[in-house]
Amino acid sequence: MEAEGDRAEFVLNESGRIYYGTKDQIGVRTWNYGQFARGVLEASLRLVEQMPAAGRGKAVSVVRTVSALVNSEDDDGVLRGNWSGEYSGGTCPTAWVGSVAILRQFLETGKPVRYGQCWVFAGVTTSVLRCLGVPTRPVTNFSSAHDTDVSLTTDVFLDEELRPLDSLNADSIWNFHVWNECWMSRPDLPPGFGGWQAVDATPQETSEGVYRCGPAPLEAIRNGLVYLLYDAPFIFAEVNSDRVFWQRQADGTFRKALVEKAVVGHNISTKGVGTEEREDITHLYKHPEGSDEERVAVDTACCHGSGPGG
Repeated sequence: MEAEGDRAEFVLNESGRIYYGTKDQIGVRTWNYGQFARGVLEASLRLVEQMPAAGRGKAVSVVRTVSALVNSEDDDGVLRGNWSGEYSGGTCPTAWVGSVAILRQFLETGKPVRYGQCWVFAGVTTSVLRCLGVPTRPVTNFSSAHDTDVSLTTDVFLDEELRPLDSLNADSIWNFHVWNECWMSRPDLPPGFGGWQAVDATPQETSEGVYRCGPAPLEAIRNGLVYLLYDAPFIFAEVNSDRVFWQRQADGTFRKALVEKAVVGHNISTKGVGTEEREDITHLYKHPEGSDEERVAVDTACCHGSGPGG
């Protein structure tokens, strides 16, 4: 990262803004990253110490480890996720205003802090990685899809009377979802895929058996090159999958009834460099909606998907 202003923003800035809401009504939370506060370096190093020593000098390995250890789904990581609406025995996710208290509590107790949701996971990830010198920012995707079967589509299954088949409808579209981007070179990939990489510590799906996601190059996501490491199919589906409605036929098979091509991935947002204003970075993730380039990217990605309900 060559520009001094970018380094000041993505490594040194101790506060920021995280966006939430809907694509038509965007709200903002101020977040204290506090990467230079007492205890944050110690907590960050505790995470790094859980990876093999040989990988600690490789940004890709460090980021992938942090993505796994900020959540506690399959380890004693920093945060316990909770989307139930019941937060007894912990802190309501909306009550957090920064990462320092979370990381200090984790450092002192050695146990996951209760509770977090996507913006909290992203805020803590920003703090840890900036503390370790990795340029990092939180990013919010509005109308964010969750593809559960690597079909690269958001599938809705209906019966013969067009009623939803709840037992089959595992995919979903959230009003918003927050993850991170980290700036790094990718010597493990062909040339041209360095720069911003998508990373997500919110536990949604496993990657190589562990709840983590990324780093995935934005350039690969934009062009549907989902075979490039790591976890590009999942992130592609979040920002650019088609929503496909499947109707059950009399013989039990399903027929494609409707395809909605512009439902997912709107107003992808982050804080601008050196300003408090929101920056729309949708163009980094996808070509203009409905353009020939965007449709080619979708077709390319879907060639590597599992197929409907697969």
